[in-house]
Amino acid sequence: MKFKILVIDDEKNIREGLQIALEDDGYDVITAADGADGLHKAMYDSPDLIITDLRMPEVSGEKIIHEVISKMPGLPVIVLTGHGTIETAVAAMQAGAYDFLTKPLDLDHLLLLVKRALKNRELVLKHRELEQELNQNRATKNVVVKSPAMQSVMAVVKKVAPSRASVLITGESGVGKEVIADALHNLSERYDKPLIKVHCAALSETLLESELFGHEKGAFTGAVSTKRGRFELADGGTIFLDEIGEIDQNVQIKLLRVIQERQFERVGGEKTIQVDVRIIAATNRDLKAEVEKGNFREDLFYRLNVVHIDVPPLKDRKEDIPLLVYSFIKEFSAENGKPALQLDRKARNALYAYDWPGNIRELKNCIESAVVMSSGNTIQLNDLPAEVTQTSEGKNLCFPLGTKFADVEKELIAQTLAWQRGNKTKTADVLGIGRKTLHRKLEEYKIDCDGETTT
Repeated sequence: MKFKILVIDDEKNIREGLQIALEDDGYDVITAADGADGLHKAMYDSPDLIITDLRMPEVSGEKIIHEVISKMPGLPVIVLTGHGTIETAVAAMQAGAYDFLTKPLDLDHLLLLVKRALKNRELVLKHRELEQELNQNRATKNVVVKSPAMQSVMAVVKKVAPSRASVLITGESGVGKEVIADALHNLSERYDKPLIKVHCAALSETLLESELFGHEKGAFTGAVSTKRGRFELADGGTIFLDEIGEIDQNVQIKLLRVIQERQFERVGGEKTIQVDVRIIAATNRDLKAEVEKGNFREDLFYRLNVVHIDVPPLKDRKEDIPLLVYSFIKEFSAENGKPALQLDRKARNALYAYDWPGNIRELKNCIESAVVMSSGNTIQLNDLPAEVTQTSEGKNLCFPLGTKFADVEKELIAQTLAWQRGNKTKTADVLGIGRKTLHRKLEEYKIDCDGETTT
């Protein structure tokens, strides 16, 4: 992205000199000859960085800083000051200014300071963008749908949610099948009725039957009182049967009857209970294969599999990672009494490059650990687990036919540099090119030491 910089200084030579130098460095520059005009442009021209003199007639730099900090938090301000006002400049930094420089200006130092400030600005803007996207996703009850793969899943969810049809959700462990079940319920006409969840693998056959259908007092040892089952509790709403592939054949028969007839009896009871329940099931097993093996009833499978939703693994929807990371950082920062942490570029590259065999569950655990381990305001690469930072050498890059060679080369260099954590010698060795060639390509494609493209 191309950044816009506002320069405010009542000295014409300094103002115009800075404009030329900054434009030569690739920035859009607007100027103001006094504090009043500068404050107006700060409020209405949406700059990404402000460079302002402290001592100006009418509206001072201190006033500009105060207004910017209060009304546009996160917008960096660099202060220019004479030697006699350094104490004032320090006070300005305490008030929220990014940094200060004394006159006469060291132009190289200023340009370096500008670059650093705008990198921080870029992080702030990305943070806000992610927050906005996350807020939009709350309409689908916290399902992240950035990737085309998840957009396709959610299209099916939205289409089937209003119906009574049973839904079978499949996918690897940790991909977020329960979240999809939440969305199906919350987008249905049953959203104000109960959503009851049962994790079938956690219970034995006897306990599962009692949990699902309830029991009468004295039905078995330990049944000291009558208990309503999950189907009764879910009446009018939805029941979510997680890990459905783990249930015993005897329970399968009773479950089939509930689906077909919408009725059952409690364990040890004779009274037939009628229920209106929408059934959503989930499994990480291949139920068709389990049917062929005789482990799962074919008739029950087809009753459950009226609509099939397969949730892709995280490695196939990496566009979702930034939003998920942002959400988890926000959650665990608050949980641990920390301010919302930023994410270092190298750490972000590592999170994106890793294949996440444990899917979203593993990512969530990773971010929780990183938040706890971080000692500053930014999660660094060394805050992440070792398995995440060590990208597999077998990682492949794929490009669609028709991709320009320059685009392929640029991405290959950037990804390899990120993989080698900015080490240019190792990057050149992996690519089979000389360091001089690598340096030339980095300048040509405007790739920084983190493997990121710059403005």
